[in-house]
Amino acid sequence: MILSQISYIDCLVFLIFLTPQLLIQVGLWTTAKWVLGALPDLAVLQVPCQFIRERFFTARERRSPFVQRATLFQDIVVRYVRYAFANLPAYIGRVFLSKAVSLPLLRFRMLRHGLLKSPISWTEVKQPNFQGIWITPDPSKKPDIVVFYCHGGGFSMGSSYFYLEFLLAWVSLLRATGYTNPSLLALEYTLVPDAVYPTQVQQTFAGYAYALSLVQDPSHLVVGGDSAGATLILSMLLYVAEHPEYRGRLPGLAVMISPWVEIVSEKRRDTASDYLCAESLHLYGRQYVGSKVPEDDPMVSPGHCRDPDKWLRASPSRGWFFLYGSEEVLGPETRDLVALLRKAGAEVEVREEEGSIHAWPVAALYLGETREERLKGLGDIVKVIRRRLH
Repeated sequence: MILSQISYIDCLVFLIFLTPQLLIQVGLWTTAKWVLGALPDLAVLQVPCQFIRERFFTARERRSPFVQRATLFQDIVVRYVRYAFANLPAYIGRVFLSKAVSLPLLRFRMLRHGLLKSPISWTEVKQPNFQGIWITPDPSKKPDIVVFYCHGGGFSMGSSYFYLEFLLAWVSLLRATGYTNPSLLALEYTLVPDAVYPTQVQQTFAGYAYALSLVQDPSHLVVGGDSAGATLILSMLLYVAEHPEYRGRLPGLAVMISPWVEIVSEKRRDTASDYLCAESLHLYGRQYVGSKVPEDDPMVSPGHCRDPDKWLRASPSRGWFFLYGSEEVLGPETRDLVALLRKAGAEVEVREEEGSIHAWPVAALYLGETREERLKGLGDIVKVIRRRLH
């Protein structure tokens, strides 16, 4: 199921679904206080002024790399996301990306495209040690390939339902390449501050073990994630590599979309294009780490594992695929990990898109102007899966 670009109508409907949830989950007074405090910047001062100045009064070659390539709609949306990431408290942000808002929006978008029901089914998975969403074209048949995916959101926000349209499109593209029943398990891990490390890694490991039980051959299992979700996958792979009972049970491929490699990094610098900011990343990261482990522990911050042999043991049997943008705040540490994996002898393929920003393969599905632009990142992922796991 592949829908068209998010429209201004979709944005309005999103706000309609969001408003009552903010009142229910956050409260009228807290919501009103934040909105009234931010309204001058959102409506008049900071965001509109910066947009008008750069978009209309700055020579194209002097604009940020992302703005040079972005449509008007993309530019506006990313500016508001940038403001929200830097200023919106996580307990409010998590409502924006919650199931209660995201699922009704998806159903509205489906209706707008004439779909009363998705051609690909999804059901909730509720196990004693993890929860998730199982996505499959035919629930009565065994899958011939399984993707195990962890969503991003700074460990404090996000849900698999916010990513559901992206995940349904992924399964649709896999099916279009010849897989008979490609399926996907999306992990719904506990958000900070409801729990901190190691809870999320334990849930990731439990989800991985469950995904393994669904495939006869581990090489037909793909693991992946974006941002904080990719962090959990990296931690999980390092954990699996050190446990002999999982020898020979590594996945076939790991897909890393804009991974958050080091929870806290001195190399991290804000860029003119990206909507992430180093200060907020460090805040969210330290909240995830908690007070019981050091923030440079390799199990909580995988980039601090500098042992090539350990990374080789943790590498999937058919290698790695990294996708990230040249303008990412997280770019330097991602490049370092890629270099380390290659030094270790692992098979690594990389797509560093010039002028692009954090998790653009996900965002582009919603914001891309043409079908080609919306599906570029996902299309690259599916091609690599098909080529590596033949």
